[in-house]
Amino acid sequence: MLAAVLHGMNQEISLEERPSLIPAPDHTVVSVQFAAMNHRDLWIQKGQYAGLKYPIILGSDGMGTVEGKQVIILPGMDWGDHEAYQSRTYRILGLPDDGTFAEEVLVPTENLFPKPDHLSDEEAAALPLAGLTAYRATFVKAQVQPGESVLITGIGGGVATLAMQMALAAGANVYVTSGSSEKIEQAMRMGAQGGVNYQDESWPQALKKMSGGIHKIVDGAAGRSLGLAIECLLPGGIAVNYGGTTGPIEIIPQRLFWNQVTLKGTTMGSKSDFAAMLAFVGKHKIHPVIAGVFPLDKINEAFAFLKSTAQFGKVVLAIPSL
Repeated sequence: MLAAVLHGMNQEISLEERPSLIPAPDHTVVSVQFAAMNHRDLWIQKGQYAGLKYPIILGSDGMGTVEGKQVIILPGMDWGDHEAYQSRTYRILGLPDDGTFAEEVLVPTENLFPKPDHLSDEEAAALPLAGLTAYRATFVKAQVQPGESVLITGIGGGVATLAMQMALAAGANVYVTSGSSEKIEQAMRMGAQGGVNYQDESWPQALKKMSGGIHKIVDGAAGRSLGLAIECLLPGGIAVNYGGTTGPIEIIPQRLFWNQVTLKGTTMGSKSDFAAMLAFVGKHKIHPVIAGVFPLDKINEAFAFLKSTAQFGKVVLAIPSL
């Protein structure tokens, strides 16, 4: 099989021929048709991720076929018995297990779900990791309700964009942040009430003025921006964080305790969360936004595009047929 392999930190991806995969007990070989990229893949390439090992086939997201039936893959394995948190053995496809940037991938059979009928193949490949993370953050953790004002930070990223789509489908009033006015405008065309550019130092005041205050925050950046966003929360509000791209959270503690604010962390989600996410996406006919599709042999160009932060939505790889 053809596979895209990372051999070391800060190296380009190389295409290699590898032996075809052999099914294992309780595992299935999926013929991959499309895979999607995540910033997780970038962090691994940069050596900025826990549990690094090389060589590795990256890729957590994918859709393909098993005995002629189209499936999508739940990328998280061994969540464990507790819905509230993952087990110590929990891991994500693409490290330490070889992932979806190849013609075949071996996954636990229980991690395979039928491809949602309303999605294209590219959209189905783009959904799993970002959709699962967004669903758990938005509904399990933030408990977003119709009519609430919800802030989604860093719009344009895969998780943020799906979180916005889900919150809108649930009847929330969504506001966004971005460093790009064009991305804010695109979010508003998709239904967001408004947005602020976080490069403007006065953005918290502008956000409070346009929204009247925020009930819930879904954030993937952390850093100083999350602390500023929390200043926009109404009393009793909830802020949920699923990533730390801008570093440690900087919070004025009085904003938390005096306003009875709750700060929650989340990552990925359980098998039950994944099934609920698929049901929600199917009910509301949500389509992941695709920023670009690259053939597998252009994977390094796809990485460069992702690094540029120019994308709005997910970057997808088309895998050649066996």
